[in-house]
Amino acid sequence: MDVSRVDLNLLVYLDVLLRERNVTKAANHLGITQPAMSNGLRRLRDLFGDPLLVRTSEGMSATERARELQPMVRTILSDIELAVQEKTPFSARESQRVFRIMASDYAESCLMPRVLRRLRQEAPGITLDVLTPSDVSFLDVEQGRLDMAINRFDKIPQSFHQKTLWTEYFACSMNSRNPILKEPFTLETYLAASHIWVSKTGFGVGVGVNPKDVQRLGWVDEALGRMGRKRQISVFTRHYQVAMLLAEQHDLIATLPSRAAWLQKDNPDLVVKVPPFEIPPFELKMAWSPLLQHNTDHQWLRRLIVEVAEEVDEEFAPFGARFESPQSLPGRHSER
Repeated sequence: MDVSRVDLNLLVYLDVLLRERNVTKAANHLGITQPAMSNGLRRLRDLFGDPLLVRTSEGMSATERARELQPMVRTILSDIELAVQEKTPFSARESQRVFRIMASDYAESCLMPRVLRRLRQEAPGITLDVLTPSDVSFLDVEQGRLDMAINRFDKIPQSFHQKTLWTEYFACSMNSRNPILKEPFTLETYLAASHIWVSKTGFGVGVGVNPKDVQRLGWVDEALGRMGRKRQISVFTRHYQVAMLLAEQHDLIATLPSRAAWLQKDNPDLVVKVPPFEIPPFELKMAWSPLLQHNTDHQWLRRLIVEVAEEVDEEFAPFGARFESPQSLPGRHSER
């Protein structure tokens, strides 16, 4: 049978005929004439090679073939109705959706508390499942198993959709009693101190760090390497919040994204300084699968996250301006 030649209206006729078991009632139900319905029944009989409905002492009765067809026809018509009906708008307040988001602890700390606050206000039934970069892969994003990834990415598949949430600069955080604060904070005093290394970006399970492999140590050490300099790293961690705690309790320097330092701006035990050398900024992005691009639930979440990022940016601006200004770097031009 050539399916392209099948008139789908016949399936509508069959569905109603098998429910009503009466040609006249079926015609009235569909708003067509009785002869038109009779003609439809004749075409259906030709199509399936079966009488489908036969007269008995109790009226019209379905044949065995008709009874087999009835649930299949109902399923087909239900699927078609679902496909062509207008999409129901997403209702945030009524949604019970679970959104799964991968975020580094830096992005999670700076962004997620405010995202959650908005969700509790606007969509209290929604649940957030926040995963670490080690929990997922690009394949999870691509196949839609993960709703979104929020991080700094070196590379990202071209098929992914992405949005920059903000541009991030670096800050140096240290104990307010750190001895180096007795001197001007220059590149030399920075290099004379001991440091906390912190980084974990991208996807997949992390591995141990080789302190001698500058190219794999990340932004800060690559920037120093371009000047032929190297810092003394005493602690390696993959968590920015841990780095802040270590900087608070020891005579160490944590060089980390300025918004992470901003979270501790009211901590009297910490002092935040502008790095005494140039570290290129990076972009915090959210990325998602093309499979979810037109999903109304997902579109709503993306808009909310962008709005929250803009709020963070606005509140952060007075604190962060000094890290963005080239003039704020002591001796920057002489260090190049």
